[in-house]
Amino acid sequence: MTDPHLTSMMENLYWWGVPTFFRCPHEPPGDQNIGLIGVPHSAGNGTTEKDQHLGPRAVRNVSAVGRRVHLEMGLDPWNAARIADLGDVPLPRANDNEASIADITAFYKDIDARGIRPVSVGGDHAITGGILQALGGGKLSGGEPVSLLHLDAHTDVFTKVDHFLGAEKSAAHWGAYLADQGQVDPKTSMQLGLRGHPRTLDWLEPSYAYGYNVVTMRDFRKRGLDDVAAEARNVLKDRPIYITFDLDCLDPSIAPGVSNLEAGARGFDIDEAVGLLHAVRGLNIVGADIVCMMPTKDAPNQITALTATAIMFEMIAMMVEAGQGA
Repeated sequence: MTDPHLTSMMENLYWWGVPTFFRCPHEPPGDQNIGLIGVPHSAGNGTTEKDQHLGPRAVRNVSAVGRRVHLEMGLDPWNAARIADLGDVPLPRANDNEASIADITAFYKDIDARGIRPVSVGGDHAITGGILQALGGGKLSGGEPVSLLHLDAHTDVFTKVDHFLGAEKSAAHWGAYLADQGQVDPKTSMQLGLRGHPRTLDWLEPSYAYGYNVVTMRDFRKRGLDDVAAEARNVLKDRPIYITFDLDCLDPSIAPGVSNLEAGARGFDIDEAVGLLHAVRGLNIVGADIVCMMPTKDAPNQITALTATAIMFEMIAMMVEAGQGA
């Protein structure tokens, strides 16, 4: 088709054509500014809910219907930067968590060496450990450990047991072992929205012991969005930032398709989550991920996949707005 309006209309039909993230070209890693990557991994959660590896495909399937321009930023990121769908991380030993984390790290070492800023869709939260073993202290971060903007219902700083039902570099351990290895700086990192589900009274103690700046959901409700966002910006403003967004930080009413539903306290609504992401607008975002989507638990209207698409778009737009997509 040569008519741009007809092309735009067709590309908005998510059920038409070959699915890629936001209908970006599917290319191997090369000279892209921003790379959209699927990480179909589910061996790091340690539970019986193993379908998180279906997350990347679910987001690709609906992302064509997502926004193309950012009105608030006055930005068309697709025409302002070289952005491509780089495909999925190959995981030939998918049922072996430790082997898969090593494979993820090897893949992202190449991404980092090329200077491509990755925006990834998982997969369980163990993928963040694999990614940051490559990016923390790498080229994109200028040789420094990264600082986290971490939105989650759970701390993922597990130190009481050396594995989670067999997985060592698990979805529950990455916040601890990355700090131990020097790839993450907890003292300049923010953990936002923690709300459950505690099994012991000291469930937050490891995060505090490592020096993470913790804002529980109870704290957030008392302080409000503006105050918490201002703190996050102040803590992160001079640092190489990595955003990791666990969809279970959102309220189950807008993100029911997640591995670990937390129904005991209200999670973030979408405006609150986007407001917290915008705390780092204009700053040095070296990469980002969205994790813990469970498409087999999603509502028939695919609201969790659509919400993940919206979050992913914000991450991409912020990178381009800050000049990191050029």
